[in-house]
Amino acid sequence: MIDILLVLVAGLLGGMLNAVAGGGTFLTLPALIFAGVPAVSANATATLCALPGYVSSVWAYRRDLHTTANMPALRMIAVSALGGLLGAGLLLITPNDTFLIAVPGLMALATLLFAGGPQLIRRLLARDMLAPTGAAIALLLVSIYGGYFNGGLGIMLLAVLGLIGYTDLHAMNGLKNALSVLLSLVSAVTYALAGVIAWDYAALLAGAMVAGGFLGAHFARRIRNTARLKQFIVLVGLVMTVIFTVRLF
Repeated sequence: MIDILLVLVAGLLGGMLNAVAGGGTFLTLPALIFAGVPAVSANATATLCALPGYVSSVWAYRRDLHTTANMPALRMIAVSALGGLLGAGLLLITPNDTFLIAVPGLMALATLLFAGGPQLIRRLLARDMLAPTGAAIALLLVSIYGGYFNGGLGIMLLAVLGLIGYTDLHAMNGLKNALSVLLSLVSAVTYALAGVIAWDYAALLAGAMVAGGFLGAHFARRIRNTARLKQFIVLVGLVMTVIFTVRLF
């Protein structure tokens, strides 16, 4: 009962954070692991449960979606799908103990990306765009990361889109969410076929995250100081990183 309550609360709060500023993975992944779900299965389940939020975000940005000559739509879809598949496959061959050791580093990376994301995007937008081959390689590498671990994926995708040549943040956010859906869907299907999804917890977590997403969207309009909220999310990420690091010793 305590484990179920932990997952429900984490899903509710994670859904709220994702709706307002992102960072829900900092809560959902640790909650599943603390509930006793093996690390690889917990990561796969958290990725699956993030899908509804990504889909709703794509719908919100549907009028802003467009591609550039530097990266046509079909190439972007193919590269992202391939990367998601490779990343998911890499996770499946990673032993649970090894992934659990990697979790503190992955959480720390996601936290740093979340904290420094805006500054990173501004710098990348000021640089010359990558050539088509370089753009495809950059997107493939980020997609592999996204298929392996979902935390911090949004910032990485925005960074790549900036290097590809995008300057419209609305279009970048729309494509970021669309690619996140594609990556998460490919990864989730791969995980499901491999039998590593913890379906009992997945149903609870997905329902809680959908409810949290609605609540977060409602309260987002009342939040005046988003900087404080982002600082809180960074703090959560750091605390979870420390907790998982301590668990290793």
